[in-house]
Amino acid sequence: MSKTKPATPNDYIAQIEEPHRTAIKAIHAMIRKALPKLEPSIQYGMIGYGTYHYKYDSGREGDAPIIAVASRSGYISIYGCGAEIAKGAKQALPKADFGKGCIRFKKPQDIDLKALEKVVKAAAREKVKLLGKTPTSAAASAKV
Repeated sequence: MSKTKPATPNDYIAQIEEPHRTAIKAIHAMIRKALPKLEPSIQYGMIGYGTYHYKYDSGREGDAPIIAVASRSGYISIYGCGAEIAKGAKQALPKADFGKGCIRFKKPQDIDLKALEKVVKAAAREKVKLLGKTPTSAAASAKV
């Protein structure tokens, strides 16, 4: 990826080298179709979809994406998929590596978009349920 900070999701995608570019483009299109009310933007150096506000007991607070996708040098990551969602997704995405809140794919050809779409939808629904309210952003009235 270029050292220039992307201003838009399309800029982000344009800076990615193949074969990740094609995979990220397909994932981005899938998320836009699956969660149309979650507006994409650049958040934390990746493409984030929707935004929610968090506040910890320590007083630390901020905004974070509901779902995010990133191209890293050795893999593609989908963020926002908690441990409970990941448990159910392991069988549907057998070649993925599951972290605490993310799913990583080492090879773009290992990504099953239909299975990933189900996971992304479930993760977004779960996040809204945990928040107890609809997240802020263009998704203010979203049914995710």
